Amino acid sequence: MHTSRSSSSTPRRAILYVPGNDEKKLLKIPQLNVDCVVMDCEDGVAANRKEEARTTICKMLDNLNFGRTEPTVRVNSVSSGLVEDDLNITLSAENLPPTIMLPKVEYPTELEWFSYILKKALSSRPEKPKLNLIIFIETAVGLLNMRDVCGKGCQLSESGPFNLAGLVFGSDDFVADIGATRTTDAKELLYARQNVVVTAKAFRLQAIDMVHIDFKDLDGLRQSSIEGALMGFTGKQVIHPNQVPVVQEAFSPTPEKIEWATELIKAFDEHQSSGTGAFTFRGHMIDMPLLLQAQNIIKVAEVIKGKT
Repeated sequence: MHTSRSSSSTPRRAILYVPGNDEKKLLKIPQLNVDCVVMDCEDGVAANRKEEARTTICKMLDNLNFGRTEPTVRVNSVSSGLVEDDLNITLSAENLPPTIMLPKVEYPTELEWFSYILKKALSSRPEKPKLNLIIFIETAVGLLNMRDVCGKGCQLSESGPFNLAGLVFGSDDFVADIGATRTTDAKELLYARQNVVVTAKAFRLQAIDMVHIDFKDLDGLRQSSIEGALMGFTGKQVIHPNQVPVVQEAFSPTPEKIEWATELIKAFDEHQSSGTGAFTFRGHMIDMPLLLQAQNIIKVAEVIKGKT
């Protein structure tokens, strides 16, 4: 199995969608304190406004100070026939986005074609940039082929124009595709969500959880965010600025978790120095997965602290 050398240390606790043609909303991004903003060319933009979205995004990349927020661009799907125009126009900006998001990925061949088109769009740049790529799993076929898609993405990351960095679970398109009914507790999505997390972690990718559609329901959002974090997701999609602080808090290590991780690592180092192998910590036998978990908590906490 190939593993991705991704930007997994880049915090993407909340990723906020903003229509690429809505300049008024785009100009507000620096004030929102969100980890990641998605300037959208896809579902958030009407068919007759795609060209406007592309040119507006290009302008924002060159003229807007995004501050601590990571600016990303979501292009249209490979099957839409719009990707080449999306890339050619948005990536003509002097300031490239660090990350591109590609929706509705179903087959490894789509990533091969996308890699070719992206390389072509960047070919005039002497510095030969390499962008992060985050892909969306939104259909039954996409879910079934996810392992092969990630394998191909990681393989292409070795010498191609992108580094595969994460998976996003597109719940609403997925529900529509399988003919399910979206419920409040989302039990109908549990299998798919767990599959996305497991596959993402197997390839060392970030896993971004589903949208909480009712943006006024902050209590439900908090519950959904905590659930997602406990499942192993590293972040969540949001559709309204009011959702950002709730989500980012839920996906941040708690002070208790940081203290536990710090002390566990300290105890491990002490036992290693004394030549002791296995040991117990606070009533639990410590093994390598627990140590790695503790190290990851500290790493995430330090990165988040550095960005706030």
